[in-house]
Amino acid sequence: MTSDSDDALSWDGDDGVPSKAPAPKDSDRAVSAPRGEAPDDAALPDGWNAVGRGSEAVGRVDTDGTVTMPAEQGASHLSTAMLLTLGVVGGVYLLYSIGWVVGGLRLKPLANLIVDDAMYVPWFVLAVAAPALWFLTVWVLTRAKAAWIRIGLLLLGVVLLVPWPFVTVGVIGS
Repeated sequence: MTSDSDDALSWDGDDGVPSKAPAPKDSDRAVSAPRGEAPDDAALPDGWNAVGRGSEAVGRVDTDGTVTMPAEQGASHLSTAMLLTLGVVGGVYLLYSIGWVVGGLRLKPLANLIVDDAMYVPWFVLAVAAPALWFLTVWVLTRAKAAWIRIGLLLLGVVLLVPWPFVTVGVIGS
């Protein structure tokens, strides 16, 4: 019989001595599935990542032993291209909000000749907030849609929300 320190230096079955490891339980055995598909109850512990076909269907085993499947996890990751597009469009929307502030403040003296402040200020605030509201609305309503729908609606907002007072009058005014 070998000592415990010698066990680390040998492979199971080298000496014909049976291993001291317990027999695997049903929950420890690998579940076979048809090629290209993950089994319904496949799960990995933290630190392990499934790759290849069917990897999106593999769940996670929490520290308390419960299995969380991907449908229950709810966390979806955005691609690099989608993150870059969202950042650029978000920056454009931020510039649009600044353009609405600058253009609206430049237009205010002229607008006071026609309408009162009680009519001008709410629409001014709504115009400044419109790009952020559009971005948030598209983000929330297209969560389960295809990426091209989200990008299309964001680009539609880029066209529709142009700060026309800033574009036509500019910072200096006429």
